Amino acid sequence: MPYQHNKKQDRKPTKRTDRPARRTATHGTKRETTRSNAPHVRGAGVNSKVHQEQHRVMPPTTHAAHPSYQMRNSKRHLPVWIAFALIALIAVAFAFSSCTSCSSGESNNEGTLAASDKAASEGQTITLSFAGDCTLGTDEGFDRSTSFNAKYNEVGDPAYFFANVASIFADDDATIVNMEGTLTDSTTRADKTFAFKAPREYAEILKAGNVDAASLANNHSRDYGDQSYTDTIEAVEAVGIPTFGYDRIAYLDVKGVKVALVGTYELAEGAGIKDEMVNNINAAKEAGAQIIVVFFHWGTERETVPDSVQMELGHAAIDAGATLVVGSHPHVIQGMENYNGHTIVYSLGNFCFGGNKNPSDKDCMIVQQTFTVRGNDVTIDNTNVIPCSISSVSSRNNYQPTPATGDEKERIEAKIKRSSDAIAEMAAGSGSGSNE
Repeated sequence: MPYQHNKKQDRKPTKRTDRPARRTATHGTKRETTRSNAPHVRGAGVNSKVHQEQHRVMPPTTHAAHPSYQMRNSKRHLPVWIAFALIALIAVAFAFSSCTSCSSGESNNEGTLAASDKAASEGQTITLSFAGDCTLGTDEGFDRSTSFNAKYNEVGDPAYFFANVASIFADDDATIVNMEGTLTDSTTRADKTFAFKAPREYAEILKAGNVDAASLANNHSRDYGDQSYTDTIEAVEAVGIPTFGYDRIAYLDVKGVKVALVGTYELAEGAGIKDEMVNNINAAKEAGAQIIVVFFHWGTERETVPDSVQMELGHAAIDAGATLVVGSHPHVIQGMENYNGHTIVYSLGNFCFGGNKNPSDKDCMIVQQTFTVRGNDVTIDNTNVIPCSISSVSSRNNYQPTPATGDEKERIEAKIKRSSDAIAEMAAGSGSGSNE
């Protein structure tokens, strides 16, 4: 069946300016870090303060007894039977007060438990946003006057690049992109057609754009050698954004929900890639992840429908326990599939893309997936698609991804639907179990 997205959420998001901290991030497998970058962290999590009401206790008021009363009281004694009666009355009053207090305490505890049970039954709802290839740099052979780096030098502001989408990413609970390129000073260029790099400071672009995690599992993560890969990890994580990919799993604490991010580069590993992916999914499950996202770098460039390998791996990821699968690399949009109740986004397209100064196909998309989580029970809710262009102008790439509107928005939506329909037909023909 064709995949259809819910248009109810096609609305202009409002930017929140006073967002409390709402998540931490750790890396699985070989290393662990804790994300704690207050200016960057944003979201709709709970960060409330409990204010205890201050009761002013007045000191006891004392009155001097009349001298004649003091004198009389010091010389007179109550009869014995009256004294015993008073003691009995005091004991009865104390017992009644204690029972009333116990009854009240039990009632309060029951109310607290009921509220807790209600919160648990309602679950926690989170929304994750995904965008495609972010090449924050250039190839040394590109025209320097029109390159991504030239634009950075021209505007002098890292916030420029995500300016038209930052409010969307500020309004979700976590934003994940593919970071395709290196942030390094290394000069050891790989022997390949295109090799992308930029200064480490360009990591501030992701931070200013409200990005929360970045996959490095792609064919440009080592464009300037292994050192450039390490440099990129350090540069991105230095601004408070966790990275993931290959054997490195990132874990996000999103409003109390543990989200695992697995990055898989299909093009390099061949047959072994499936085993690596399944092992990572199993590791995430063992670590207690409630949501597992697999971000693939796969497919064939400029193809608008996935190939059989993509579909096989996407299905295998879901079968192994992934909650959601997203992908990039073709540099164009590919459609979506609902496989056994789970969404597979085959290609998000480019996004903030320094790899081409004026590509003929500038279409891309942001995909937002909402989940409701009750313990280990995850309900997959609305999938929202935001059609975009990699540029805010049509005549060239100004490296500023922008949501599409009007006829352009409808055109991109129709393109996504055509590709999704084709995927549904392919799945039906293969008998792979795709459903609506």
